[in-house]
Amino acid sequence: MSAIGVRSKVHYQHKFANTYLWGSYSPINGDSFVWGINGVDTTIFEHYLEEFSKQNPRDCKIIVIDNAGFHACQNIEIPDNIYLLRIPPYTPELNPCEQVWQYIKQRFKNKKFESIDTLKDWLHKMVQNMDSHLIKSIVGNHHYNDNLDKIVL
Repeated sequence: MSAIGVRSKVHYQHKFANTYLWGSYSPINGDSFVWGINGVDTTIFEHYLEEFSKQNPRDCKIIVIDNAGFHACQNIEIPDNIYLLRIPPYTPELNPCEQVWQYIKQRFKNKKFESIDTLKDWLHKMVQNMDSHLIKSIVGNHHYNDNLDKIVL
């Protein structure tokens, strides 16, 4: 941050490379499941659901999804312990993952990484160091927490 009217000087890198984090975060107990993978498509989404279902397999998991194309669920197998809850368009505040991604982005801006692998290492450390208290503080949302008793699957 800098004073109004003053431009901050930061190192920058004019290069484009990307990586993807897939994640599920609980506003109830702060549990998380994160996958670092290179891509987004329906097949990857199906594999993500399969792997996530294996974490605490006796728990019923409600996953909030938006209208991203890879969230199309017509031709994929959804594990029995997972329920997909589609939120209305343009409501990222209802998606716990979006809150976490914003938290990460705030710590990410103005950082320069030597390589995509350095970036991936930084992201891995960032998500690994997020404990349940921090996750609940980020994703705790009155839309969910105030209505837990009304959720019917």
